[in-house]
Amino acid sequence: MNRRDFSLAATTAAASALTLSTGAAWAQAAAKEGKDYIKLAKPAATSAGAGKVEVVEFFWYSCPHCNAFEPTFAAWKNAAPADVAVVRVPVAFNASFVPQQKLYYALEGMGLLDTMHVRVFHAIHVERNRLAKDDEIFTWIGKQGVDVAKFKEVYNSFTVSNQVRKATQLQQDYDVEGVPAMGVAGRYYTDGTKAGNMNNVLRVVEQLIAVTKKG
Repeated sequence: MNRRDFSLAATTAAASALTLSTGAAWAQAAAKEGKDYIKLAKPAATSAGAGKVEVVEFFWYSCPHCNAFEPTFAAWKNAAPADVAVVRVPVAFNASFVPQQKLYYALEGMGLLDTMHVRVFHAIHVERNRLAKDDEIFTWIGKQGVDVAKFKEVYNSFTVSNQVRKATQLQQDYDVEGVPAMGVAGRYYTDGTKAGNMNNVLRVVEQLIAVTKKG
C-alpha cells in the first residue's frame, strides 16, 4: 500500500499467489541498485548487535498485501540464520495508523505477539473488524481473553509511545514508499514495486544480506 492511496496495484496479482520460488533467470541475476533496490543516501539507525545484519519488514495491519505476504514472510523470518536480526515495524502514513502501531507494540510488550499477530490480520481481513480506533481495539482485545486493563496500561505507556516514535522515524529514514517493504542493514530499501513482487523482494534482501556480510 503506497503512501498516497495505500494500494500497490502492481503487486496485487503477485500477492494472491506468493511462493518462495520465481523464475530461474531472475534467481540467478544480481539485484540492480536503482531498479530492484535503492541505497540510502544517509544510513538509518539499526539495533542489531555486533556481527548481525538487521532486516526490517515495514507493514500495516490493514494492508491486504501485507496480510497476503505475512505467511511467506513469517516462514522466511523463522528460517533466517542466527546472524540476521529480523524485525517488524508498523508504519504510519498518517495519524490514523497510530492505534495499530500501538496495538503491535502493546502486544509485543505483553509477550503476546507470537500468538496474536496473525489474529490481528485475521480480524481485519477475514472478520472485517477495522481495529482502527482505540475503543475498537480494546473491545477486540477483551474478546481474545486478554486482560483489558493491563493491555490499556501498556498501550498508553511511555514505552509504547517511544516505540511508535522510533518506528515512524525509521520509516522516514528509509523513505518507505509503500508496504509491505523491507530494509537491510540501515543501508538498503526495496519493495514490491521496485523488485516486481514480494518473492523477488526476499531474493533481493538475501543478496543484500550477503553483500553486507562481505563488508
